[in-house]
Amino acid sequence: MHTSFNQDLLRIARQARGWSQSELSRRSGVSQANLSKLENGLIGPTEDVLGTVSATLGFPQSFFFQNDRVIGLPMSVQYRKRASVGQKAIEQLEAELNIRILHIRRLLDAADLEPELALPRLDVDEYDGDPSRIAELVRRTWLAPSGPIRDLVGWVERAGCIVVHCDFAALKVDGFTVQIADMPPCIFLNRNQPADRQRFSLAHELGHVVMHRVPSPEMEDEANEFAAALLMPARDIRSHLSGRPLTIQRLAGLKPIWHVSMAALLVRATTIGAITANQSQYLWRQISSMGYRRTEPPELDFKPEEPTVLPEIIRLHLDELGYDVSDLAEVLRSTEDDVKTLHPLPALNGHLRVVK
Repeated sequence: MHTSFNQDLLRIARQARGWSQSELSRRSGVSQANLSKLENGLIGPTEDVLGTVSATLGFPQSFFFQNDRVIGLPMSVQYRKRASVGQKAIEQLEAELNIRILHIRRLLDAADLEPELALPRLDVDEYDGDPSRIAELVRRTWLAPSGPIRDLVGWVERAGCIVVHCDFAALKVDGFTVQIADMPPCIFLNRNQPADRQRFSLAHELGHVVMHRVPSPEMEDEANEFAAALLMPARDIRSHLSGRPLTIQRLAGLKPIWHVSMAALLVRATTIGAITANQSQYLWRQISSMGYRRTEPPELDFKPEEPTVLPEIIRLHLDELGYDVSDLAEVLRSTEDDVKTLHPLPALNGHLRVVK
């Protein structure tokens, strides 16, 4: 099928580099008036202009001739973005999201991705607005054992989601989820966050996938409640948080067991009634005085859980299909440098096979 010039991808490429139209004009020598008309679809590019703009942006010309629709940021990002985040950073995040989605869609053409676990879709309103009940049903559906969930990334990927670690260093964004009709749910996590926060963010995003077909003002609180119940079921963790006085030392001892932050443990203890409001306030004051609200003791840190599905698809191309990095860049319609930046080379995992 013939594909015409996609003006939206010109904007995405420009924003991915962090440039305004005037900056691209200055760098390329193409007038801002022409760039504006190109991005708005009022004119098509001449061969010379296309070559110049493509070279300046560092995108192959083929990138601009894809018929994929550009998407905006999910509503959950809009709810969580801080006033201190500049518009340029938001635009770069949206551009990176679209480029990653383009890459994932192309990569999935050669992979047979078959979920091993069911992924329930349960409307929170049908469960009396109780995300904890839904989290329990997800654990039961997966036949997850009692207690802490080991390798949450593995469970989520086995349920058919694609988990992607991204460098959101310039943004205070923990993660977000994209659900598109022709693709598996894609959960993007900020690799710059501590491992405990990454796990909670992943559980939070899974809550959106399971519970939220339509955005709502309550969706963030509901996803947090789902995440807490999924990672720390009340029936399993209550005995760890009650019975004897809960102290900072006990919270520190529980963190490596449950793989959640001390703060999350304290919130959970309060939520399930394992401690009183006065005890909770006292512990929060201690946590604040020790500086643990900002950074918890580094000796309690543990290694982040690593995604395997997307790296395995890359490995499939490089090892089984005989691609080199330049071939992969051509398929993804990107440069080799961009491919290496977005897709670290994986280790063998063996869950996928080539589509015949």
